[in-house]
Amino acid sequence: MNQLFQIFKVDNQLATKISAAPDAPHNHDFEELIIAIEGKLEHFIDFKTTVLEAPLVSFVTKGKVHRVIPKLKDGNCDMWVMRFKSEFIPETTFQLYASFHNHASLKFSCNDNFNRLLTICGFINEEMKQEVPDFSVVKQLLSTLFVMIESENNKSTKGLNGMAKTKNTTMQNFLQILEENYHRPLGVDFYAQKLFMSARNLNLICNNILHQSVSELIETRKLIEAKNQLIHSDKNIAEIGFELGYADKAYFTTVFKKKTGQTPTEFREEMKNLLS
Repeated sequence: MNQLFQIFKVDNQLATKISAAPDAPHNHDFEELIIAIEGKLEHFIDFKTTVLEAPLVSFVTKGKVHRVIPKLKDGNCDMWVMRFKSEFIPETTFQLYASFHNHASLKFSCNDNFNRLLTICGFINEEMKQEVPDFSVVKQLLSTLFVMIESENNKSTKGLNGMAKTKNTTMQNFLQILEENYHRPLGVDFYAQKLFMSARNLNLICNNILHQSVSELIETRKLIEAKNQLIHSDKNIAEIGFELGYADKAYFTTVFKKKTGQTPTEFREEMKNLLS
């Protein structure tokens, strides 16, 4: 995907076309949000297949192997699909990884809460139809949309068993502490102490939920902020790296390229071209 954000509708015709010749399971370099109003969604993810009927919300994080097949129900299919680069709403996306780690879809009732989501989708679509869309408006609307989805998602976790609920709570608390401290030169022990647990147990929980160690998550969060600064500020590479705890510009560039496949300068230029 060579755009920061895109939105489109899956209607009866497109759903029929996709169902007739579905893709093989795959992953992609963007995040995908599907809000299904009518129809069914056959979703292969985490090596199992589920079929859910609308209304529902499905979120697939970048890199997850999956396959989505929209299907008609009672002759109808109507779904909003939004695709966006992680750096479009970096802080929100990072938090979402913890919330959707063990399930991709959230079932909704056809009520006022769900209709509010559709209203925001309509606002986003209208903005994207403008001759020159204001991406700051789209970004705020998308963030609001996820906050509302997250609110419903939190209600659904009430049925988790004690151990799973504890792990989810620990993960959320860790991410909150990380959000406040990622720019500081702090290691695993600091976060473990804040959570009153051993570094080993915190690493086990992070690996179980997000498949990354604590150190990897700290570095991931730093790089998300680096991308944010590269897109939205005029700071030079060395300054951005220093603010995130990288004293040496060359080391910051090496870490950035290892994780993203691009140097900070190459990334900045690519994003400028996409935004223009």
